[in-house]
Amino acid sequence: MKRILASLALALSVLSAGAQESAQVYNFGFDVWSKTKGAWNLYPQDATSEQKVWDTANHAMSILGINGTAPEYAHLAVPGKGKAAVRIESKKILWAFVAGNLYTGQFLRIVNFKGAEMDFGIPFTGRPKALKGYYHYQPKTIDYAKAPYLSLMGKQDEGLIDVVLLDMDQPYRVDTTKGGFMDTDSDPRVIGKGVLELTKGTDGYVHFNMPIRYNDDRTPKYLVITATSSRYGDFFTGANGSVLYLDAFEFVY
Repeated sequence: MKRILASLALALSVLSAGAQESAQVYNFGFDVWSKTKGAWNLYPQDATSEQKVWDTANHAMSILGINGTAPEYAHLAVPGKGKAAVRIESKKILWAFVAGNLYTGQFLRIVNFKGAEMDFGIPFTGRPKALKGYYHYQPKTIDYAKAPYLSLMGKQDEGLIDVVLLDMDQPYRVDTTKGGFMDTDSDPRVIGKGVLELTKGTDGYVHFNMPIRYNDDRTPKYLVITATSSRYGDFFTGANGSVLYLDAFEFVY
């Protein structure tokens, strides 16, 4: 009996390790969408909490009938039945600039009509070597800037895709009106990180394979993936009309 239990425990540990070594993120192909109160969501209408891994600024923008992040069915990197991509666009709305964005986590609330409160991160224990996928970037000239990025006014916008693996027991919360964004270059909670800077436009979709570099051998607990059509959008700086298409993401192990 002891041998049977020991063998079962070993088999379960191998299965668990294998799952961690191949873990992906729900809706990594950006094919599944629904709409709630005018806001596009990257999960089905009857989604479980485990499926609500992606969020955007749509919850705030849709109040004005606008979605900065939306499904794209015609312009795809990987076409096929039931396939979609995601289209992210930065927009100047009334007195504010809102960068097109997509992130793993949850939008919580609008703060004084000047910003938002968000939780970044989802539970994740894999240690991928890289993130691969496709992007098509169409930047515009920066026409909205705030300190400390006033010098970027009139220059071409830039986009960003990044991955951060964290040793944390819960998401980290940010109020954009107060700042407080994590310094992922120095924060000791960061286990691994990958960054793809989009410094120029592309004629169409470009395949990328972004390495993830690790600081140590800890097992991650949380994962933050962000993508934006205006990399300084956290600081309300960017170009109205910059567009970023994304399709067919996958972790490489």
